[in-house]
Amino acid sequence: MSHWKLDAFAHRVELNPRALPTEAPYPASLLPILDPAGFRAAAQEIRGWPGYRQTNLLPLPGLAAALGLRAIWYKDESSRFGLGSFKALGGAYAVYRVLAAAVKEATGKEPSSAELMAGAHKDIVGAITVATATDGNHGRSVAWGAQLFGCRCIVYIHAEVSEGRCEAIAHYGAEVRRIEGNYDDSVHRVAADAKTHGWTIVSDTSYEGYKDVPRTVMEGYGLIGIETLDELPAEARPTHLFIQGGVGGLAAATTALLWQKLGGERPQVVVVEPDAADCLFQSAANGKPTKIEGDLDTIMAGLAAGEVSLLAWEILDLGANAFMTVPDDAAISAMRALAEGVGGDPPTVGGESGVGGLAGLFAAANDPKTAQTLSLGALSCVLIIGSEGDTDPVVYERLVGQSGAEIRAEA
Repeated sequence: MSHWKLDAFAHRVELNPRALPTEAPYPASLLPILDPAGFRAAAQEIRGWPGYRQTNLLPLPGLAAALGLRAIWYKDESSRFGLGSFKALGGAYAVYRVLAAAVKEATGKEPSSAELMAGAHKDIVGAITVATATDGNHGRSVAWGAQLFGCRCIVYIHAEVSEGRCEAIAHYGAEVRRIEGNYDDSVHRVAADAKTHGWTIVSDTSYEGYKDVPRTVMEGYGLIGIETLDELPAEARPTHLFIQGGVGGLAAATTALLWQKLGGERPQVVVVEPDAADCLFQSAANGKPTKIEGDLDTIMAGLAAGEVSLLAWEILDLGANAFMTVPDDAAISAMRALAEGVGGDPPTVGGESGVGGLAGLFAAANDPKTAQTLSLGALSCVLIIGSEGDTDPVVYERLVGQSGAEIRAEA
């Protein structure tokens, strides 16, 4: 196995001047975006699906000691519904909500997910095509949801999505279409084609005129925070949440859920992005959603977004205390540290996009100035959302030097 290193890496960090104080209550202005009732409804529905089980919240005392922290808690989403990432919660739940709404419109009664899984209303559901753009994991979730509930699915991927991730999507019966350009190009292309063909878009990013489905996706993600609070010991309340960015959906959902549940005891939120795909960082610097251009080239492919989700931004603009960027080397080091199991920690498989928050923590904890800026030190208890496992096993083994299967066998 390749070794990891303690390093500050070439990171950037900026405090968010618009962030509300951590002791402030969840703002009424954000309730139309994400509210407790929406989170509860999603959690209740998803917990009834076959194959549901709560994912592990792992204490990492060895790594915490190495970084000079009181504690690190790592929420490991790599086993979620066998799909390998947290995205299983969002895309598939949104597919169910889209289909249930269509059935209700036609029959006057909303079906349960169990009824759709049993084949009810095939005539209605089978005539619907859901479509999405993806870096990999969201498309896999939408494809799985379409297979689960009985509709057709088309997934658009861009030039940099690996062949392994393409095959994983197709495994669930979706038609996969690869286009030139980056993730944002694929988002615009699927929107145009869906309008032409009458498909329903199930996207995890929101934009003007398209917000209901991405809101539903984020409601599904809220289950991660609900489970985390159920699993955390009472004395282990996190002081910090380091969480990866992308379009911002996971970060916003987790921030909102913890804010609603913990109120003034919520953690400081640090959103971490690849330095080559820093749309949230730039949006924070400019005080408004900001699009970045270019190929967004990073190994953290699931975070390679050039445009923020507008709904997510509204939450993060008030709820995120700081924004960071890190180079690919930081993510690779985080992957290797998890795989090695530092100081007796259990060896854990974290994929390149799933360790973004941990990569940011590595950089921050090893830079005295950044640590001071973020109030990070010996009393800090940090929550990390490990949002994916080895979703592309070939890429994972190349970066870590050992396969995910071998590491799981050692755990």
